[in-house]
Amino acid sequence: MKLYKPNFWKETNLISILLFPISLIVKLIVLIRKTFIKELEFEIPIICVGNIYLGGTGKTPLSINLGKELSILNKKPVIIRKYYKHHRDEYSLIKEHFKYLITKKDRKYAIKNAVQNGFDTVILDDGFQDYKIKKNLNIVCFNNQLLGNGMLIPAGPLRESVSSLKSAHIIIINGDHNIDFEKKLLQINNEISIFYSRYQLIDIEKYKGKKLFVVAGIGNPENFFELIRSQNLNIAKKLFFPDHYQFSKSEILNIINDAKKNGYQIVMTEKDYHRVKNYNLSEIQFIKVKLEITEKREFLKKVLTVYDKKN
Repeated sequence: MKLYKPNFWKETNLISILLFPISLIVKLIVLIRKTFIKELEFEIPIICVGNIYLGGTGKTPLSINLGKELSILNKKPVIIRKYYKHHRDEYSLIKEHFKYLITKKDRKYAIKNAVQNGFDTVILDDGFQDYKIKKNLNIVCFNNQLLGNGMLIPAGPLRESVSSLKSAHIIIINGDHNIDFEKKLLQINNEISIFYSRYQLIDIEKYKGKKLFVVAGIGNPENFFELIRSQNLNIAKKLFFPDHYQFSKSEILNIINDAKKNGYQIVMTEKDYHRVKNYNLSEIQFIKVKLEITEKREFLKKVLTVYDKKN
């Protein structure tokens, strides 16, 4: 979905109140779908890495991380993504870091394909709102924006209400510890396990002392900017675009010309870079980011219970 997140998603104001009736319709549609759509169960474990906050919660990095960890533990996982034409950047990013990916317009056919090809675990990158598929483990991701104003789209950033977290098993919060939010989550579902994650910038020494022109077309660009600032790097200029934004070559060349005039070094997220790498422009670089899960051992221990449930 190509959109800028409006400021009223952060806290309730007149615009969000005016849009609230539409959000009620969205809530009703979700309720009807949950009530009447029959779940399809599969013979291998289905681990869903999803969210209820629209975009920028770190589902894909976590899915890649989880795929690697399960592979180390002698499992044979595959990441499954629903196919969208404008999400090729994420498919390319996954393939760069993890060998096995299946994309189809209908996830259930992708899962059947995975079973036929001998995979023993499916990691759904997104899909918490796909009510056709029975998930054996639901991991729901949040960032520092948590629930925003707490309203459903379009009045707020939520894809479905917080009550949906009753079906979650694990919550991953990418950001600072927040005891109040933890208490709120446990009031909804006192059986969930809550973990935290952080992004770490890699190989940043080469950017020290440079004036950076930071370009980002991701779900939560401000988090990327803040991460760069936290490493005492100098952001001289920044541009942000909607998530999955398709940069034209002329747009990129204009950015390069601006950077050359002012002595800036252009940097992007790796996800953005996968949208422009075919232009073969040496002036464009990306900053490598690694996802670190605190209490990783306990997190993996919880994930591995999915195999006990299936046996």
